[in-house]
Amino acid sequence: MAEHMDPEEFRRAGHAVVDWIADYWTTLEQRPVTSQDPPGAVAAALPAGPTEHGEPVEAVLADLDRVVAPRLTHWQHPGFFGYFPANTSGPSVLGDLVSSGLGVQGMLWATGPACTELETVLLDWLAGLLDLPERFRSTGRGGGVIQDSASSATLVATLGALHRASKGRWRTDGIDRRYRAYTSTEGHSSIEKAARIAGLGADGVRTIEVDPATQAMNPAALRAAIEADLAAGVVPAIVVATIGTTSTTAIDPLPELGAICAEHGVWLHVDAAYAGAAAVCPELRWSHAGLEYADSYCFDPHKWLLTGFDCDAFWVADRGELIEALTVMPEFLRNAATESGAVIDYRDWQVPLGRRFRALKLWFVLRWYGVEGLRSHIRSGVALADRFAARVVADDRFELAAPHPFSLVCFRLRAGDEASAELLRRVNATGRVLLTHTRVGGRYTLRLAVGSPLTTKRHIDEAWELFSAAADDLLAA
Repeated sequence: MAEHMDPEEFRRAGHAVVDWIADYWTTLEQRPVTSQDPPGAVAAALPAGPTEHGEPVEAVLADLDRVVAPRLTHWQHPGFFGYFPANTSGPSVLGDLVSSGLGVQGMLWATGPACTELETVLLDWLAGLLDLPERFRSTGRGGGVIQDSASSATLVATLGALHRASKGRWRTDGIDRRYRAYTSTEGHSSIEKAARIAGLGADGVRTIEVDPATQAMNPAALRAAIEADLAAGVVPAIVVATIGTTSTTAIDPLPELGAICAEHGVWLHVDAAYAGAAAVCPELRWSHAGLEYADSYCFDPHKWLLTGFDCDAFWVADRGELIEALTVMPEFLRNAATESGAVIDYRDWQVPLGRRFRALKLWFVLRWYGVEGLRSHIRSGVALADRFAARVVADDRFELAAPHPFSLVCFRLRAGDEASAELLRRVNATGRVLLTHTRVGGRYTLRLAVGSPLTTKRHIDEAWELFSAAADDLLAA
């Protein structure tokens, strides 16, 4: 039997692992962005079962090189432009390493006081950095917490909203009548999922039409839907508005939507999963106008703020309301600190009981980069997207499919859906870049999302050259 890894053995193995990661980052650009192997290739390359006797770390690293790395989609690659970025950075990885080494279980203040207090302070720091409304600060009635993802943030907001809409009956009686959630037709799929998990069913979500020019939620249509539901005896519970929709980064009109929610006492949750990071830059904060109406708000530092997945920053204007909805206190968790009422127990702000020390990686990132470093990263992404968009506009074979306020460019061939889809297939097949697609106004649209700290002007220009050359071949055929 292999012995436990003692601290000295860990030190030696740890150096080897850090070297492996650094070498991986160094060689990323030489690798194809996606694996070309068929499904099952990794499974076929693995042995039938675990080793009887322990193996050295070097053997594991050799198989990382042989089996795993060649069959990845490389999300940190400078040519990865798919989905939204899920970028990490050196400081984030080191913070995660410390978190793993400490192995703290941060469900209660008492089970790791520094784990809770650092998180509370960091979420206040972030609120200041984004210039969020004062009501989200822990110094008042609000406060922030790290969720695993914006999907969980939406679910927790939905549960808080149901508690409010039912005047507290939700905790004891469950779903005792028809409640409704509202979002735009461009809202994220996690909104419907949250409604289903919460017991509202898919019919519990009303999708509201968008303005065809902006892809943003139409306030008049929201008002009409809420009023129709009220007339039918349905209780409006939550509106989920989006700053930076998944397809096109459209921005819902919060001032108008917020006023409607305030008028009817409906919980307003704002999902800024990707685009929230932009608000670290003062010149991009126009995108958050109207946020003072929100009961809750979230964004993902793990998308565009150099912090490894999973890290969603979620704030509420009234933490008491959320805690009342979610708290459960079994005997085995009772402790003097909790009963004093003087501490935050983050288990009451989320679905699971347990929680990792996620604040450490955020702390490392904020301290390493500083405010100006983070702003520089966001500005670089916006500038690179502008650079690509300018190439699209200058080529009459192509057109932009939507505005590009952040670092996502939506574009297509004027020749139509089939040509655009074939263009994407050909360019992705080169292995140099990876893009994904959506539909805008029913038409097939390519999405180029910039976010990697490794991406430079050279990579943007190479991506454009790939598209231009592929369009030459495709349109000449």
